[in-house]
Amino acid sequence: MQMADLMVSDGWKDVGYEFVCIDDCWMAMTRDDRGRLQPDPERFPSGIRKLADYVHSKGLKLGIYSDVGNKTCAGFPGSYGSYDLDAQTFADWGVDLLKFDGCNYGTLDQLAEGYRNMSLALNKTGRSIVYSCEWPLYMRPMQKPNYTEIKHYCNYWRNFADIYDAWNSVKNTLEWTAVHQDSIGDVAGPGGWNDPDMLVIGNFGLSWDQQLTQMALWAIMAAPLLMSNDLRHINPQAKWLLQNKEVIAINQDPLGKQGYRLTKDNNFELWERPLSKGAYAVAVLNQQEIGGPQIFSFSTSFLGNGLACNPACTIQQILPTSEDWGLHNWVSFLNVEVNPTGTVLLKVVIIAEPPEERLIMNINKNPSPDIL
Repeated sequence: MQMADLMVSDGWKDVGYEFVCIDDCWMAMTRDDRGRLQPDPERFPSGIRKLADYVHSKGLKLGIYSDVGNKTCAGFPGSYGSYDLDAQTFADWGVDLLKFDGCNYGTLDQLAEGYRNMSLALNKTGRSIVYSCEWPLYMRPMQKPNYTEIKHYCNYWRNFADIYDAWNSVKNTLEWTAVHQDSIGDVAGPGGWNDPDMLVIGNFGLSWDQQLTQMALWAIMAAPLLMSNDLRHINPQAKWLLQNKEVIAINQDPLGKQGYRLTKDNNFELWERPLSKGAYAVAVLNQQEIGGPQIFSFSTSFLGNGLACNPACTIQQILPTSEDWGLHNWVSFLNVEVNPTGTVLLKVVIIAEPPEERLIMNINKNPSPDIL
């Protein structure tokens, strides 16, 4: 309830955050006498229905957690054998999102059937409930996931291990996504998204540059933005980053295309994401963990299969600060200075007919003859 209050009073709702989500451990250890899940009486003494009503009164939505198996990952009652009953219980409570974990699932066939059945059960309730799956995460070690099928049943899905509040975890998540981008990227789009797990910005394990990297790359990956932090104690810098409207606009771009890593050059990675109206988001990540800032140089002809700046474009730096980089053309070179483990996020907007005089002035302003 405090988090819901802060979502409204501190501007989170205004920039688009709308769900308050409960994870594992909300349940009592046993179902009630009618076989229904029930909340822990000490943690949720008023019940989930009253909590949902309170969250809804703030103009927000409530998310809850369950598991496809007979027990959750923390050992509480799972939904196996009770998919229809649990889905209806959640609908009766006014729940708006279900995170459906995959612990203790039995066989792979039972895992798949469980995710399908809960999807159908949620739809049968008649209530609009976002369905978050961990189906491919549990399937992948033994069998290649069918992402077309997964998207048919789920709204977003986890592929990789739980994230935690440390740079190594964020770095590993990014590397896994880049390595597997050809198999997971194309399926993402309106109605179904790859989920690299939660934002840990505003906690204690990431430096400022690393927090910038997570926010920028989650926007590039079209990832659901689900914060795991304490809004009662978040510092102003992290709040500014998580509420940055320009970054959120990239993340929420209506075209719905997931971004991808274009290249990895020594310690640098270049990522891009196609946006609506022919624009692109571009991220330059410096993976080096020691030393000072370094410069990465590349040609605009490298972006968007040569089309992002053809014949010309404007470039806006979004992170770490907002700066106008002006007008460029299809053979301009960009010199991007990036801090260790940091990222520079850019937005590239194509211009069909550039003002010729301004274009020439900009091209000659900062040549890089040593870079081919």
